[in-house]
Amino acid sequence: MKKEILHYSATFTAEEKKICNFLAEELSRGLPNAEYKIWHRHPVWFLDGNPIVGYSKQKPGIRLMFWSGKSFDEPGLSVVGKKFKDASIFYNSLEEIKVSDLRRWLKKSKTIQWDYKHIVKRKGKLIKLV
Repeated sequence: MKKEILHYSATFTAEEKKICNFLAEELSRGLPNAEYKIWHRHPVWFLDGNPIVGYSKQKPGIRLMFWSGKSFDEPGLSVVGKKFKDASIFYNSLEEIKVSDLRRWLKKSKTIQWDYKHIVKRKGKLIKLV
């Protein structure tokens, strides 16, 4: 794991660190061909330059967000974006993470994608890639 990803959660509580470290490992394992880095101050995984999934610390907990998650049609990703196609879930303990759900979402993230990479060029319009 890249140091910058591990450093992201350095000041978090012990439980928040566990969640972040677990997510980082699972995201890397589930998206082995993805590039990952700190983007807009939090860890994000990309396929061909398109943001796929990331996580961040927010008031309700650690937010796991899939950029195209709204199209996954998954009840567990219940926090959906109003303007774009994102969907999220919040975690406050490691035990809340259902690994089977996470792995299923990661599989869907490879086959269901909206083109965020070119959203500025298209003046905010999203098109479906796969």
